[in-house]
Amino acid sequence: MIYPSIDKILNIVDSKYQLVHIIAKRSKEMTKEKNFQMPVKYYISKKNLGRALEEVADGYILMKDSE
Repeated sequence: MIYPSIDKILNIVDSKYQLVHIIAKRSKEMTKEKNFQMPVKYYISKKNLGRALEEVADGYILMKDSE
């Protein structure tokens, strides 16, 4: 089971494609720079992809409207 639920995150992000792009970019940033939005002990996921999903679900990563 993936935490957080994709259905919950898709209410925040417009499309699955945008979500994949954001999560991949954030995960690479976490791996490369060891930069986390909250202390590591507060993440449920142990991998950076899951941690990036948690950040989107918790509102640490905000989306801009592209107009």
